[in-house]
Amino acid sequence: MERYEQIEKSIFKTYRKKIWLPFLTGVKEYRLIRPGDRVAVCISGGKDSFLTAKCMQHLQKYSDFPFEVQYLVMDPGYSGQNRRRIVENARLLNLPIRIFDTNIYDYVATQSGSPCYLCARMRRGYLYKHARGLGCNKIALGHHFDDVIETTLMSILYGAEIRTMLPKLHSRNYPGMELIRPMYLVHEADVKSWRDANRLEFIRCACRFTDNCELKPGGGSKRRDTKALIERLRKESPGVDRNIFHSIHNVNLDAVVGYRKNGERHSFLDDYEESDASGESK
Repeated sequence: MERYEQIEKSIFKTYRKKIWLPFLTGVKEYRLIRPGDRVAVCISGGKDSFLTAKCMQHLQKYSDFPFEVQYLVMDPGYSGQNRRRIVENARLLNLPIRIFDTNIYDYVATQSGSPCYLCARMRRGYLYKHARGLGCNKIALGHHFDDVIETTLMSILYGAEIRTMLPKLHSRNYPGMELIRPMYLVHEADVKSWRDANRLEFIRCACRFTDNCELKPGGGSKRRDTKALIERLRKESPGVDRNIFHSIHNVNLDAVVGYRKNGERHSFLDDYEESDASGESK
């Protein structure tokens, strides 16, 4: 048996309950893929995107309805070593990738402000554009369960709003294009376990800004700080991460002071006088 076959088998056998079934549940529950879709799976070189690609590859092979998949790698300015690692892993995992080049890292280095924010926006724009050029109507990213709860908590702590990471969303700048997140229900710990069990080595975020943050004492990203906070809370109260996740599916608008919908602000005061002292409508 080829090594890539052993790696594939581990996803659907050893990690069936931890990876494959949550992947399938997310795809079905959030209606991420439709008959006739042409999906560009975006591979950054990390563990999450490569695992997403393998799951999508298997799903396409055994799906009840036809859809197409492209495996897209954007090089924002990787070092030669990191690019070779991506190519080698794609070959090892039997993924027919398409690589295109950009100068995002060089451009971001000349700009002020948050380099990570600008980099993320530019990367997504390039991916949408290139995917559409291949005839795709969707791009798939490798964001997982932990990314969702970290983003939600970060929006509260640092953004002064309750904002989640949706399992899918329409592109504002590329009409007809949609972003999907098939790994929405898969936990990062299980992705790491799959990686380590198969002795796989993937690149991390390979930009110079991340490297600098890692080297600065007391420095680093708010996401890493949030991840550490959740880990501490999880040790004290097992299941706290699931509570955060379920809370974004269970928002009680009767107990919310204010919210925005389609750019319009709403307040609990809008219909406060129409309700009685018990909080129920008259």
